[in-house]
Amino acid sequence: MLGERIKPDYLNDDKIGRVMDELYKYGLNDIFIEVVLEVIKKFKIDLKYSHLDSTSFHLDGEYKREEDKEKQEEEKIIKERPIFIKKGYSRDHRPDLKQCVLDLITSQDGDIPLFVRVGDGNESDKAVFGKVLVEFKKQIKFDSIMVCDSALYGQENLQLIQHLKWITRVPMTIKKAKELVQNIEVEEVKDEDKEKRSDLNLESYTWKEEIVTYGGIKQTWLIVLSEKRQKSDLEKLEKQLSQEEKKSQKFLKEIQSEEFEHPQAAPYKLKAINKKLRLLEIKEVELIKTYSKKKEKIYKMISLIIKKDEEISRKTKEAGKFILATNLVEENKLEASEILITYKNQQSTERGFRFLKDPLFFTDSFFVEKPERIETVLFLMSLCLLIYNLGQRELRNCLKRVKKGINNQVGKVTLRPTLRWIFQCFQGIHYVILNGVKQIVNLTEERRFILSLLPASCQRYYL
Repeated sequence: MLGERIKPDYLNDDKIGRVMDELYKYGLNDIFIEVVLEVIKKFKIDLKYSHLDSTSFHLDGEYKREEDKEKQEEEKIIKERPIFIKKGYSRDHRPDLKQCVLDLITSQDGDIPLFVRVGDGNESDKAVFGKVLVEFKKQIKFDSIMVCDSALYGQENLQLIQHLKWITRVPMTIKKAKELVQNIEVEEVKDEDKEKRSDLNLESYTWKEEIVTYGGIKQTWLIVLSEKRQKSDLEKLEKQLSQEEKKSQKFLKEIQSEEFEHPQAAPYKLKAINKKLRLLEIKEVELIKTYSKKKEKIYKMISLIIKKDEEISRKTKEAGKFILATNLVEENKLEASEILITYKNQQSTERGFRFLKDPLFFTDSFFVEKPERIETVLFLMSLCLLIYNLGQRELRNCLKRVKKGINNQVGKVTLRPTLRWIFQCFQGIHYVILNGVKQIVNLTEERRFILSLLPASCQRYYL
């Protein structure tokens, strides 16, 4: 186990690297799964839903590896080789730097990390998400509904995970999805359902269900309209239209003032300009033959700006709409509201990424040289995330049981404080020795109440 491998006397600057190397050889995935299984068993984590997502970590340094070795390696989801540090799609907004990718699966109950995998910097979510879920199922055998974003939704992935239960978003690049969003009308909310949706915090959503077969898999598609998202999308559309009008006026002036030597040159120029416009189009009205100041024959174009009504109408109909898909049909069918609420909880993994990337935890940048050590750092930080979220979950459950909250950062009572806020609440407590008397100062009633919810191992430092 991890605790048996890391001895206290190892933890000094000149030996940390060797500890990390030893952990890597021992098997990072084996260590993590062993810890997760113990946590699931001891704390009775609800595994009905699990969420998968990925992020990237930018890295300083060159990290040179032999490319021919990479080509010779057979790709495996649990790699027998170290990761390849290289440039790829950067979620950190640092495309200038090389990076690695972290795939994370968390439980909906408490955001507990269940599975972690570090991948190559140029890895594509679409290429690996299906394999990640298959490997996850092999490692931890339980009946969980997997929730993921649209990167999972493709014919190859759906065939790969057809024996699993899943909920995902359908990409709007699929023809059937485009047709449904354009043509289908979501159902009006009945009066008796309005109160129920309000209780579920879904009052701004309407939807309609459709049974669809895609990739050979029978599915329920939930076409959802969000009023808030619709308003935002329409505002963005108006802004885009306004920006294009300014841009097109500039293009119009440019093309009407240009002198073309050949009549064929003008349409080519116009075509190149229109590729830069999405909602508007510059249309040729007439091509006039005339003469330049040097008495040379030239051609000038008279044009006008028109709106692409079909494209604007399409975007207007799509505003605020998205499609969720699940293979849970017939006897396993979920309520539409449960599908939507579950997908909204996809923020579970995002909260984990915020923890891992928080500069206060000193993991927003890496300074280790070997890819093996980068993997080890990320696995260790994922273990830290597991412990943090587990502590937060237990504290919230205690508050729920006693039906009493604590004040948050803005002074409002909450039953769901973050553990980070609890840490900040305890920063004002000091251990003081005055005239040989040892005492704890600033241990207020609220802090004592919080301590009463924590295990005895925490209380003994203060009480």
